[in-house]
Amino acid sequence: MTSLCVFGAGAIGGLLAARLEAAGTPVSLVARGPHLAAIQAHGLTLLHGEERLVTHPRAVADTAVLGPQDYLILTPKAHALEPALAQLRPLIGPHTTIVAAINGVPWWYTHGLPAPFADRRIQSVDPHGALCEALPPAQTLGCIVYPAADVVEPGVVAHGYGDRFSLGEPDGSRSERAARLSALLIGAGLKAPVRPRIRDELWVKLWGNLAFNPVSALTLATLDVLIADAETRAVVRTMMQEAQGVAERLGARFAIGIDARIAGAAEVGAHRTSMLQDLQRGRKLETEALLGAVVELAEWVAQPVPICRTILALLRQRERAVI
Repeated sequence: MTSLCVFGAGAIGGLLAARLEAAGTPVSLVARGPHLAAIQAHGLTLLHGEERLVTHPRAVADTAVLGPQDYLILTPKAHALEPALAQLRPLIGPHTTIVAAINGVPWWYTHGLPAPFADRRIQSVDPHGALCEALPPAQTLGCIVYPAADVVEPGVVAHGYGDRFSLGEPDGSRSERAARLSALLIGAGLKAPVRPRIRDELWVKLWGNLAFNPVSALTLATLDVLIADAETRAVVRTMMQEAQGVAERLGARFAIGIDARIAGAAEVGAHRTSMLQDLQRGRKLETEALLGAVVELAEWVAQPVPICRTILALLRQRERAVI
């Protein structure tokens, strides 16, 4: 039987754990505090529309009791990974597939790229090299997360919209481990295509995050306001143009245009971005994974990104003033 652990029992982790467990795939869930206590006492509840699904994954705080897993799905924010490495190490063996269900530029991004970028460390996301050492890129499977969900109370996750978790090997191969996880997720009622060019999809998702999230944190505006206002929309569009130049110099391809991507974001409506929510809750922001890494990669390929660089400087100062 496949051993599968979801590390990070927040909204996305809870959604995955509940769906997999309900479909008959036993899941171990690493959680803490009131959320852990509620799951252990009453189970994990998933709300989606009129649906109320109660599941009972094995929920623990001590990862040592679980041991190495076949699949380790990581769902924390990118900046939470390094502080969690001591907890993660007992879950990782030589044959563990690490699934990076995390927003932003991931630590594994350069694995499999051609020279001169192959296996070059991105200091913005892995400043000390600890992630690449503890979470070997060769054991890592890329994952692009599309659902929106929220922990509405301890032990209860509300699933808003979206059901796709795109998977892909950094080297573009269609591996058995990717196909096996895809089958488990599809069996749980989720969409899980295996992509041969996972970085392309990563950039399309990042396109919105690197622009809308920082600008929303600086302006405190919701997504609909940012897009409707001609001035902020122009800033967002320019940031996306700059990022596209970086991505293409690294070999990525974009299947859609900038305006189509902005139009897709507009359909979400009056939404507070995750970065704005974190700011208002006094939490650390995903500054480096979403934008700092893009500016760093721009330096690698000698791509000018003056607006991204300016917004990054302002965002870093905003975070210092609030967090």
